[in-house]
Amino acid sequence: FLESIGDSIVCVADDDVVKVHVHTNDPGLAIQKALKYGALSNMKIDNMRLEHQEKLFKEEMKKAAQEEVQMPHKDTGFIAVSVGKGMDEIFKGLGVDYIIEGGQTMNPSTEDMLNAIDKVNADHVFILPNNKNIILAAQQAASIVEGKKIVVIPTKTIPQGITAMINFEATRSAKENEDAMVESLSTVATGQLTYAVRDTSIDGKEIKNGDIMGLGDSGLLAVGKDIDSTLIEMLDEMMKENDEAELISVYYGEDVTEEDAEAVVAKIEEKYPDTDVELQPGGQPIYYYLVSVE
Repeated sequence: FLESIGDSIVCVADDDVVKVHVHTNDPGLAIQKALKYGALSNMKIDNMRLEHQEKLFKEEMKKAAQEEVQMPHKDTGFIAVSVGKGMDEIFKGLGVDYIIEGGQTMNPSTEDMLNAIDKVNADHVFILPNNKNIILAAQQAASIVEGKKIVVIPTKTIPQGITAMINFEATRSAKENEDAMVESLSTVATGQLTYAVRDTSIDGKEIKNGDIMGLGDSGLLAVGKDIDSTLIEMLDEMMKENDEAELISVYYGEDVTEEDAEAVVAKIEEKYPDTDVELQPGGQPIYYYLVSVE
């Protein structure tokens, strides 16, 4: 009977007691069958799948802890607040040592910053908050830490953080890099395409629930019903303010397919043939597209 409902069976008799072990998806069947032969004692039911998952989780945590311990000491390290797997990979590719998960509803605290700083084994640690709401927490953490020189680059958007990392040069001193990275922020404008969650009015423009909104560094740039057309309208406004721009970077979010992103980028390239256009998978939630103009 036990072989018909499961496997890994062990059955041991000891005087008037029989000990039974079985792996089954329905332990109730085993219990009901056993009751036909006598009273039950010391019953124990474990969910082996959960135990297996917990074991795997503990192994992953142990592995991560070992990797942290093995992180070699270096002169300069980097921490960036990011959102979306694509954005995480971009920052890692640029040399960021530790990623803090962020977002509009997940603003990391000073404690989160301190924990991240503790994990980066470097004399100088640059922090890229990439959100105006997180800069203060990063600065507070920097004022508390001892034994490391903490440099907060006041990046307000993820594209600014990417630009700052690109402008880092290992041959320069920490102060020279700080100056260069901060100065580079003025060369990049950011646009964010999202949707309205309620009726409202911004900068004199009426917005209905579900409308597509294009937000720039200084406020609302475009409102529409269609993602692609609103994206291009937002970009047009950004280009008016940056008429000497050489590069447009487009990062598409988790709710946008690669095919749709490539199609709208083709329209952008056609409209701005003298400007380089790059497309990257950002994987960010909430925002259909993040766009930078440099």
